This record gives sequence, structure tokens and C-alpha cells, in this order.
Amino acid sequence: MSILVLIPARLASTRLPQKALADIAGRPMIVRVAERATAADIGRVVIATDSQEILDAVVSAGYEAVMTSVDHQSGSDRIFEALQGLDPDGAVETIVNVQGDLPTIEPEAIRQVLAPFEDPRCDIATLGVAITDAEEKTNPNVVKIVGSPNGPSRLRALYFTRATAPWGEGPLFHHVGLYAYRRASLERFVTLGPSTLENREKLEQLRALEDGMRIDAEIIDTVPLGVDGPADLERARIMYGVEP
Repeated sequence: MSILVLIPARLASTRLPQKALADIAGRPMIVRVAERATAADIGRVVIATDSQEILDAVVSAGYEAVMTSVDHQSGSDRIFEALQGLDPDGAVETIVNVQGDLPTIEPEAIRQVLAPFEDPRCDIATLGVAITDAEEKTNPNVVKIVGSPNGPSRLRALYFTRATAPWGEGPLFHHVGLYAYRRASLERFVTLGPSTLENREKLEQLRALEDGMRIDAEIIDTVPLGVDGPADLERARIMYGVEP
């Protein structure tokens, strides 16, 4: 597969202003994500941004970035614009979307998101982790994957929800919002309008399921730290060895 890793990054952030440029052990967070994605060694890594400040920070650190529109409502729209500019001839077969607020994600986790593409019927691949913390099971900020096992470490996603689901005995799975798309699947996805369940749950991936696309999730061991607010940023800094 010809793979392009795209990291969408915008400067606006409600809970943590200028989050992408927040310092983590002497480098901006978006650069730390680029480091992790590069270490995964699966393909070219490019940051797709709407901010000249982010582009300048990324380029000065030795990584590649491209400017995209300020009007995008989602990261998938942003990476699609970047893909069209970077690869107008269609040579790239697979696009990996790494969220720009995952500065401690393990490179192996980025590699693992490609595993479901062993099955040619899979349109979009993502990641999940078995929930072990009881509080997470009822936390609406923790998105759950409802799915059927289709391998020793894989689920075919039937639904994503903020509710506690499915009912009954058995594991619950925390969804990790990192995606791999077949090129045709990304092109199809961005042409779809927001769906009924997407609007209700506030989960963009439901748009794909409602349109009949197949999403498979590889189950990994740990949930990467997503930096949503100041407390998460401090945790990330500590993980990089910065004293609180």
C-alpha cells in the first residue's frame, strides 16, 4: 500500500487556546505528534493546518505541513483537501488520520490501525481498547464501540455510542479516534452530509455506518492520552519527563 499519514491541526480550541502549539518538553504539541507518526515508519507524514503559526512551527522543526481552508468543519474534510493537493494523480492508496492532540501515542498503535485492511471488505479502520475502569463505562465522554468479533483482536463495528453499550455480560470497548481510510472510502465519506445518528450522538463516524460503509477496529492494549484541557497537557508533559 502507498500510505500517506495526515495530521489535521487548527489553532482554534475552546478548552485549551492554541492547543496545537502548547509546549511539551521544549517542542509544540503538534510537532510531538509528528515525531510519533514519523516513528511509526509507515509512510509520508504531513500536517494539514489552517494556521500559518502551526505551519511555521512544523516546518522549523523539520517536518512537512500544508495550508488548508479555515472553513472545514471536521478533520476528515481537512485531510481530504490536503490529499487532493499533495497527491492529485491518485497514487496514494491509504490515508491514516492521526489526531493532532495525541502527543504520547505509541508508534506501534499507529501501525496497528492498518491491520483491519487485511480484509478487503473493510472500508475504514480504527482502534479500540477494552475498558477496565468502571467509571469509563458510564462516562459519555468515552465513546464505545459496539461490534462483533471478526478476529482474535478485531471487531466489526456495528455502532458507536456515548451510552453504556452493549447490554449484558462481556467487555466494553473504548474507541480511539484514529482512522485509516482506503482512498475511495475517504472520497465517499466526505461527500456525505451529516447523518441522523451522527447529529444525535455527535459522532462523525456514524455517518459512514449509516451509509453502509464497513468500519473494523483493531483492539490495542492502552488508550493514548488525548489532550483536551490543561490537566491533560500537564499529564503529557509529565510523560515527557517534565517536572510539574
